Amino acid sequence: MLFVTGFLGALGMAFCQWLIYAWAPTEAAMGLAQKIFYIHLPLSWWALISFFVVFIASIAYLLRRNPAWDRLAAVAAEVGLLFCGLALVTGCLWAKRSWGVWWTWDPRLTTTIVLWFVYAGYLVLRGLEMGSARKRLTCAVVGIVAFLDVPLVFISARIWRSIHPAVFASREGGLPLEMKICAICCVAAMGFIWWTIVCLRKRQLEQIHAVDSLLFAPEN
Repeated sequence: MLFVTGFLGALGMAFCQWLIYAWAPTEAAMGLAQKIFYIHLPLSWWALISFFVVFIASIAYLLRRNPAWDRLAAVAAEVGLLFCGLALVTGCLWAKRSWGVWWTWDPRLTTTIVLWFVYAGYLVLRGLEMGSARKRLTCAVVGIVAFLDVPLVFISARIWRSIHPAVFASREGGLPLEMKICAICCVAAMGFIWWTIVCLRKRQLEQIHAVDSLLFAPEN
């Protein structure tokens, strides 16, 4: 299945390159630089989905105390932090062409950089030396609390005065149909890549856990 999803992700992203550069129209004001939007948007959405998975897995661990849920939360946080960082980088490239600056303390950007640091701290916490059970419990609580910033990132461009565009928010305006279709295809293709990375990393952590269980199993 991982080979299939990885292949679909690679094929989908290759097809999306044709959609981005040959089929979708070029935006009049920004020109070719606008095309980075089709990578920036999927990275942003799947980063937020990753952090939602951390939230759900953390709740599941508190309810079941199954270490598998803790490992899923760790994987989702790692992938989410990677995607969030790439979204910030592509956003800076877009901002330089659109707004004339690499960074501005816009509500959407500010809440996103806070989100990145929160989950970076979460991963630092996971690397600290403490008892396994205590660490899993602490990380589960932090994983739930950290999610509070995720809906704030999502709605920040709508509830505060923001220069960041709220994609698909306007019924009258918004993106032309071709751009919407291209963006949706890019989000879907990135989803296959996201799923493949998450499953591969989770399999790796499961194997590490199995080896550690053999090496450090208590003697009878």
